[in-house]
Amino acid sequence: MPRRTLLTGGLTAALAAAARGQKTGDATLRTLSDWLRAGPKARQGGVEACLERIRATDGSIHAWVQVAPQAATGMGKLAGIPFGAKDNMETPGLSTEYGSPVYKGRTGSGEAAIIRDLRSRGAVLLGKTHMAAFAYSDPPPTRNPRNVEHTPGGSSSGSAAAVAAGMVPLALGTQTMGSVLRPASFCGVTGFKPTHGWFSLDGVLPLSASLDTLGLFTQTPADMLGLWQALDRPIGREEAFAFGAPDPLPKLEPEMAAAFQSALSALRRAGVAVRPLDLAAMLSQMAEAGRTVMFYEGARIHRERYEQYGDRLGQLAALVRDGLEMSTARYDEARRLIDQSRARMLELYKATPVILAPAATGPAPMGLASTGDSRMNSPWTAMGTPAISVPMPVGSGLPLGLQLTAAVGQEARVLRAAVRVGRILGGA
Repeated sequence: MPRRTLLTGGLTAALAAAARGQKTGDATLRTLSDWLRAGPKARQGGVEACLERIRATDGSIHAWVQVAPQAATGMGKLAGIPFGAKDNMETPGLSTEYGSPVYKGRTGSGEAAIIRDLRSRGAVLLGKTHMAAFAYSDPPPTRNPRNVEHTPGGSSSGSAAAVAAGMVPLALGTQTMGSVLRPASFCGVTGFKPTHGWFSLDGVLPLSASLDTLGLFTQTPADMLGLWQALDRPIGREEAFAFGAPDPLPKLEPEMAAAFQSALSALRRAGVAVRPLDLAAMLSQMAEAGRTVMFYEGARIHRERYEQYGDRLGQLAALVRDGLEMSTARYDEARRLIDQSRARMLELYKATPVILAPAATGPAPMGLASTGDSRMNSPWTAMGTPAISVPMPVGSGLPLGLQLTAAVGQEARVLRAAVRVGRILGGA
């Protein structure tokens, strides 16, 4: 089986054109909203343009494990629209290597439910995207399209990078701590994690059953709302309400602290009420509780794999060793604290239906040694709430994301709010 359909190229004019929405190949489709408005002929040309863009740019970005377009199995609103899938999702006949050298050359044994669903709606799977090994923390070779000297984040590295580089209008990821929202922030795209359990994870390699959540990447919040509608999910209606925001802020890098405050000021100038909420203690507690749950569950999920491969599993091996040392009492206490916090947040969401927070501690770190810090995302993942990252204005700096969260089950509300916030901040 060919490992890749592309091996050459670099950061050429094709990538710059994609970022500006200019013509590349034989199509001008840039955002998913463009694709959803386009007819069949334009969509067909758009797929060829995506493949051309991949050939021209992925030699420098390394978003893809394998590019091998798969025919759709049905028709629908997504007919002819290409997407990428994270490499922890089973795909028959395609690479499914979990981002790990020990599974190099492995192909999928079935088809993940989410991929089957998209293909049944007419979407075209272009291939598999790189990820941190086992959706944990060993970084893949993927580079940030906004600056290739920086990480794109993880663990859904390739999916975020592929959308940011204009290689596909949408891509699939997963989040156990911050693996969708943080890469979206680092790469300057929109990442969405719905309520825990909203999408089936059948056919997706697990890390922590209580936390694992399927996520989506698009260019803009409007794209994400359009995708949600194309998936026949309810999109609600426009609402006016007060937002909440943490005050005091958790420890952030200066760029993120400044951008977050600037975003809040822009919202207030636009007439949006933003109320301060003292969340510092709870967010810190939830980050630690989520980590405990991930280690305890991940160790037991991957114990047999560790017994077979040991330290060849990379950083997952340490997680298994540490997690197996955790007592059931400690795990139960973490779950109890998460339940208490979820109940408290439900009360806060009644007064402030959407709560804003930074989507990362700062911009993408230099180099590829780390995929970044997940503590801005992990509390919301632990509580199972929907969350979305919206790009903030940064001028010539590296991308930064604004995170919007809402109560469990309020996907339409947070998506609508994200579109509104994106427009106020100057995006689509």
